[in-house]
Formats: sequence, C-alpha cells, structure tokens
Amino acid sequence: MIFKVLYQETKEEVPLRENTRTVYVEADDELEVRRKLYEREWNVEFIQPLEGAHLEYEKKSKNFEVEKL
Repeated sequence: MIFKVLYQETKEEVPLRENTRTVYVEADDELEVRRKLYEREWNVEFIQPLEGAHLEYEKKSKNFEVEKL
C-alpha cells in the first residue's frame, strides 16, 4: 500500500502549511511507515493511506514519486 506522509523538516519547526513537505512511502501499514521514517528527524504531521481513485489522482501529480526505504 502507498502512504502519503506530510511532515516538517525538523521536530523543532512549528507546523506551517507553507513549510509542509510530502513524501510517498510503500508499506504494509502506518506503523511500518513510522518505523521506516524513525531515523529521520522529521516532525510527521499526518500519514494517509492512498488507494483507489485517490491514489490515481496523486499519481498524476508531478511530485509523485514513491520513496525507496
């Protein structure tokens, strides 16, 4: 399954929409995503599973690239 992760670059950074970054990760569940990203010093705001029409919509984005972790 593909997950969309919204995050800030550092844990100290105050979450602002303008500074929010996105990464797409392939994993079995949200816990696995968190384990894969644990080493990064990110402030993870939200992890959203993508499937069906929503996944197809995200794939059309020029920024869609599944991160290999």
